[in-house]
Amino acid sequence: MLKKQEITPDVFWREFEEKTNEKILSRALGKYISGWDEFDNKRWGGIWGLVIMTSGGFRFHSFPQYSWIDSFTHFMEKESPKEKTIFIEQEKIVKTEIIKETKWWKKIFSASPPLFVIQYTDEAGNKKRLTFEAEFGNF
Repeated sequence: MLKKQEITPDVFWREFEEKTNEKILSRALGKYISGWDEFDNKRWGGIWGLVIMTSGGFRFHSFPQYSWIDSFTHFMEKESPKEKTIFIEQEKIVKTEIIKETKWWKKIFSASPPLFVIQYTDEAGNKKRLTFEAEFGNF
């Protein structure tokens, strides 16, 4: 049986920059909460993926994951699991912010990660708000 050749994180990020022709400014592992119409309509809230700010804009990339349980739960679905992506061009981003809990007593009782919020304009010029849970830092 052949094993899929694994690549190191450094190689992955270098290839990502080469493929997109964009410089990575920051990256994190994050969970999609809300704000992207396609994801909201298909009820994809709560999916995990890479949250990436680049010189060209914002990217979210969720890879399909398979387990033996998926064989049982997904065999009736018409759509096979596939990569899910979001891309917002830099020109359409109005504002980004990280919202962290600042009250010490709330931090103790609620261990929720910071929210990463992107305000952007869609194709029709409407203002939208995209929200993720994400902890930017070393990973």
